Amino acid sequence: MHPPLRGFLRRCHEQFVTDDSGAVADYIPELTRANPGHFGVSLATIDGYVYEVGDSASPFTIQSISKAFVFALALETLGHERVESVIGVEPSGEAFNSIRLTGDNKPFNPMVNAGAIACSGLIHQHEGDGAFDVIHRMLGRFAGRELDVDEAVFASERATGDRNRAIAWLLRNYSVLRDDVDAVLDVYFRQCAVLVTARDLAVMAATLANNGCNPLTGDQIVSPYVVARTLSVMTSSGMYDYAGEWIYRVGIPAKSGVGGGIIAALPAQLGLGTFSPRLDSHGNSVRGLKVCEALSAHFGLHLLNRSDDVRTCIIRDYNAAAVPSRRNRPTFELKILQQHASAIRVIELVGALSFAVMDYVSRRLAGAAPQAALLILDFRRVPSATTAASRLFEEALAGLAADGATIIVAGFEKESRLGQAIFGEDIVLPKLRHFLLLDDAIEWAEDQLIYRYGGFEGLAKTIHLSEQELLARLTSDELDYITAIGVARSFKTGDRIIAAGEPADSLFFLQSGMVSVKLPSGARLASISPGMAFGEMALIERERSADVWADTMVQCLELPLSAYATFRKSHPETGELIMRNLASLLSKRLMLANAKVNLLSAY
Repeated sequence: MHPPLRGFLRRCHEQFVTDDSGAVADYIPELTRANPGHFGVSLATIDGYVYEVGDSASPFTIQSISKAFVFALALETLGHERVESVIGVEPSGEAFNSIRLTGDNKPFNPMVNAGAIACSGLIHQHEGDGAFDVIHRMLGRFAGRELDVDEAVFASERATGDRNRAIAWLLRNYSVLRDDVDAVLDVYFRQCAVLVTARDLAVMAATLANNGCNPLTGDQIVSPYVVARTLSVMTSSGMYDYAGEWIYRVGIPAKSGVGGGIIAALPAQLGLGTFSPRLDSHGNSVRGLKVCEALSAHFGLHLLNRSDDVRTCIIRDYNAAAVPSRRNRPTFELKILQQHASAIRVIELVGALSFAVMDYVSRRLAGAAPQAALLILDFRRVPSATTAASRLFEEALAGLAADGATIIVAGFEKESRLGQAIFGEDIVLPKLRHFLLLDDAIEWAEDQLIYRYGGFEGLAKTIHLSEQELLARLTSDELDYITAIGVARSFKTGDRIIAAGEPADSLFFLQSGMVSVKLPSGARLASISPGMAFGEMALIERERSADVWADTMVQCLELPLSAYATFRKSHPETGELIMRNLASLLSKRLMLANAKVNLLSAY
């Protein structure tokens, strides 16, 4: 099956390729050599998948699309105060090559020629003769590959760029440009002559949509702050004097170029690149506009067309009794957890955390402190968090901590992008704990609850066989017999007691210490406490299906199955009782698994 989006883009290409309206740009002589029939479409997702249709690999010059990326470079390199001191951010309402400045003698915005030349001038002032090399490398990083330059187009623009020279000298007159005018213009003309494809544009747009991180290379090119400012100006001024109509009809930050290209970057979703040289009266690609309009209208992608429901961000909300950890606990611990189950509350979040989402979460959390002394928040299904969300989260945590709650977060690494967003370096709370896995967080909370109510006193003693669940209701003589045929074993912390794939020829009764049952991959299936058996599936299986490791110093009794078979012959009723106990234990595990499934299906 082909992805449906590819089919949609193909249908758009088939529908609009017959539109021969518009004309190839002719004010730069070399641009008239473009093939008017070329038509390419590419769409890149923020997870790095690229769709291509038509002439998506045909090279053409980037032209004014470079303005958005050079503006981003200037912001990243020089800082917003320096850039904003010489370039405005207001729509001009006039043609892109208008020789007109604002009332305080600044270019209206970086998307018109005056603003773009000023941006190139700032880079030249900072980098000197290496200014274009810096711009060229940056454009390549956005595209994810090295880009060539069309020297013929550069020479053509340089030879016929008198209007841009007039703009540049006007900027020089008002000290917006401080370097040699011709040197700055050479940088500007050459950046416009960089060769790209529709695929390149899609990847470049997706990099903007992905907070400045190239989704193909993983290269963080500019900061999210710079991306937000760049997309803002693209939204208001990126489509020449068609910008108002564009945001009204399409509603996606975009930039066009007279070479026939258009980029559109929808934050956190996609980047679109189109190429078709025939331009309308505004200087925008006719076919490219239609693809963008069709994509936005068909899928409802207008930036202001939002229908999110913040209530869906909490996928599950339960206490420890509903979904306990994988540690199998003795009866006296289970009793404590059942009596105080409401003291542990688990909230599992899903989706990106925005300002509105975190506001909703914080209101739900505010009602948790009186009932839940231990509050667990699981972020494993959360891909990202905005600055506003993390600030609200920090304040919510501080309020809960002040009310005496202990907060446990799980589901991410502190060093990850999500971890850095959630855990600012300035977030320091005495009652905040972090675990990578939710199960570890639940187990830690259970241990805290058991400790608070004296449960660990029961772990200090060695458990007698009479307290083993698998041996419930056996007589003292029968227990003595099992002790006699068993073998006392001791293990150090970290020892592997059972290995997956070995013959299942014995079972173990844990008398002190703790062990964990794990898959060969390391994933934990269960943890066993004193008073419980492990390896008991040897009674019905011939081969070990998992590893068992000693979490602490361990004392246990190993019962060889050969000796147990002799015991069953002499004590058939007792052997049947042990099997019934095993069936009861397996039934409890199944009931717990069903409870977890029911909890999942309730959300």
